[in-house]
Amino acid sequence: MISDKIVCIIIMKDFLNFKVIITRDEDGVYVASCPAIPGCHSQGDTLEDAEKNIKEAIKLCLKVAKEDRQYRDLIDFGQDKYSDFISLTNVTVPHQ
Repeated sequence: MISDKIVCIIIMKDFLNFKVIITRDEDGVYVASCPAIPGCHSQGDTLEDAEKNIKEAIKLCLKVAKEDRQYRDLIDFGQDKYSDFISLTNVTVPHQ
């Protein structure tokens, strides 16, 4: 029983969680960005494509970070520890 829990903990260390923002531009293309990783952006024709593509972009950025210490130091690996996603909404205000 204890060994099962240890294995689970080890497996979880193999994953990193990053928040991703996905918007849709004026042409209907889904644009994805990972704010914790500088320069980490992607896009897709569908929401699913954008999610798949940003995951690949994150993997590539992390691969670069293994070789480039300066870049690695710019990545916010602790982002998920300090904030919880609450909501995202559009707010309309009158134009003055």
